[in-house]
Parts: sequence; structure tokens; C-alpha cells
Amino acid sequence: MKNIEGRIGILTAMENEIRALLSRAEVERTDTIGGVTFYVGKMCGRDVVIAQAGVGKVLSAAGASTMLNQYDVKALIFTGVAGGVGDETRVLDMVIATELVQYDYGFRKEDGFHWSRPIFTSNPGTGHFICDADLAESAWNAAVSVVGREHTFRGTIVSGDQFVSSESFVRELQENFGAVACEMEGAAVASVCEQYGVPFVVIRSMSDKADGKAHETILNMMDLAAEHCCRVLTKMLEDMGKEAGQA
Repeated sequence: MKNIEGRIGILTAMENEIRALLSRAEVERTDTIGGVTFYVGKMCGRDVVIAQAGVGKVLSAAGASTMLNQYDVKALIFTGVAGGVGDETRVLDMVIATELVQYDYGFRKEDGFHWSRPIFTSNPGTGHFICDADLAESAWNAAVSVVGREHTFRGTIVSGDQFVSSESFVRELQENFGAVACEMEGAAVASVCEQYGVPFVVIRSMSDKADGKAHETILNMMDLAAEHCCRVLTKMLEDMGKEAGQA
């Protein structure tokens, strides 16, 4: 992996996700901008800024934009829980995004919703946002080390402003996008990172299967899933620090 020098941005959506991260960070100062608290300090010896942007594409995009504007971030990692869409994934499995897509971007016509490809992406042919290959590989290796290869997956993560709890809609996400996981923030953060030219990756732990039991499952499993994300991110930063020392 190429060495990333400088501060790394870490963004989450929910309180339990950032709580796990802050328990392992050395916070030097906090800044509050637009109602969001940014924690500046170190984690695993790396300069970081950590923030909980909030749930949904609007808040996550706003948080990412503020982070990139204010803190000279050289790479951004979004991490947190998600719903498993792939048939092979199970609750608490890890999914590392290779690319992301907004599944609710398009047109509403008389005959229903028609998805449309955003043209301002690194891959206008598909409308997908492509994660940095080195960051994705580093996240994959960290996840395999922490939870095991049989519990680690990578592929397309889809984002939309709705909590999915529908087996029929899960099948649509599989068929239309080849999705492995679904959530409410990643593609929006990816879009902002691409505008700023900052490499990014999205790391998710499955808190539910986005099915009819999703509301119940996430309540029972979200804290443990958030802890899995934190452990993987910690391992990723540790490995990046070792590689930097060897460079």
C-alpha cells in the first residue's frame, strides 16, 4: 500500500460508532462546526480527525465537506453498521466497499421510479463511486485479520435515504446493483471525496440483514457491530503505521 502522509479523516453516522472510536483515540482538542463536533488528535500513532456526521446522505455529505475543508485530510474513512444484502453475508460480517452507488438517485415517473446514473463520478459509465484501491486493500487485510476471511466480504455498497427492512427490496438491490450491503451514507461521502480529490474507503459491519426482522436485529446487534468496525479500523491504522515506518 502507498504511504499516506498527513491527517486521516474518520467519519461515522451514529453515537455508538464514534464512541467506540474515541475510546481508542488520544483527543487533543475538539471543534464544533455546524453542530458537529470534530475530535482532533491521534489514533494508533496517526494524526486523525474523527466526527459523527449524522444519519443520511445530507448530513454525511455535509460532515465530509466540513472535514475536508477544515482539516487538510489526506484520506477519509467512513465506518459504521449496515444491512447485509448479499446472500452469503451474515450479521456481524464485515463488508469493505470497492465501489458505492446511490440507489435512490433518478426519476419518479407515472410507472414508478427509474434509477439514473450520476454523471459526476469516477465511473460515469455505471454511475458508481470507486474507492481507493490501496485503502480498500488495507481495510480488507485488516478485516480478515480481525474477524477472519470467512466473515469478510468486498463489493458494491448501496446508499439511500431509507432504512431497508424488506426482503423483496433486498432482491432488487442485488439484481440492479450487485449490492453486498446497504446503508444511508457511503455514496454521499464518496461523492464529496471525489469532488475534493481525496482518496476514500467505506468499512461496514453488518448489524442486520435488511429483511423483515431488521428493526429488531439492529437494536440487538448494532453496538457489537460498531465495535467490530472499530477493531478493524484500529488494525488498519496500525498496519498503515508499520508500513510508513518501513518506507
